[in-house]
Amino acid sequence: MHPMLTIAVKAARRAGAIINQASQNLDLLTVTKKMHSDFVSEVDGAAEEAIIKILQTAYPDHAILAEESGARGDPKKSEYQWIIDPLDGTTNFLHGFPKYSVSIALRHKGVLMHAVVYDPNMNELFVASRGSGAFLNDRRIRVSKRSKLEDCLIGTGLPFRDLTHMDAYFGMLKDIVPVTAGIRRPGSAALDLAYVAAGRYDGFWEIGLAPWDMAAGCLLITEAGGLIGDLQGNGTYLDSGQIVAGNPRVFSSLLKIIAPHLTPALLEAQRPGECH
Repeated sequence: MHPMLTIAVKAARRAGAIINQASQNLDLLTVTKKMHSDFVSEVDGAAEEAIIKILQTAYPDHAILAEESGARGDPKKSEYQWIIDPLDGTTNFLHGFPKYSVSIALRHKGVLMHAVVYDPNMNELFVASRGSGAFLNDRRIRVSKRSKLEDCLIGTGLPFRDLTHMDAYFGMLKDIVPVTAGIRRPGSAALDLAYVAAGRYDGFWEIGLAPWDMAAGCLLITEAGGLIGDLQGNGTYLDSGQIVAGNPRVFSSLLKIIAPHLTPALLEAQRPGECH
């Protein structure tokens, strides 16, 4: 395992330990509301602080982009930037619904190089390094081989931060549901993307994500042989927050179904990105 990935795994496991301990006393947590349907707890902050401490101890000159504390350091001065979501699926966590994860990615000169998605409930560790494949608990993983949508299980996420594109999203959902084997919406995008990489989902799409929701999961998928794009299949997803993923056949099929629902507002949001 690459030394930088080893440090990221250490940080993810430390955050997972904090999350697991806190999950035993959910009623005692302090929770605040960032916006509609978007919550943050003291656990998010503690897990993020633990991650950043480990990363900065090992690599003090690296820049950081974290969900709760924002940007640290200047990515233009440092070639490296860590992208962190300490608890992806906070609402699930606060309700005792066991679908949430820790997500850590590292990009070098704008290119994603290392990724960790850790599920502390299942003790499942998904990791990837560019050019070295994707792994789940030391076992190599690949995207599924299913080619017919009627046989496919597709993951998604309902818009919750910004409801601007809700009608367009439900149009996509309405057309995808009847031609697939099923749709799932657990509520942790990082974990959803890891499931695509592991072949548990055949594809995934969502609107309105942040870079820390996607970065690690995107590298997992590409290293597992899958494809990632925005709603038109282009490389703007980390900037636009609009993402489609899957094995190559499913990726193409989803794009075709989504295309008629691309409103001018959605197309405008898909500006050129830095990472793909």
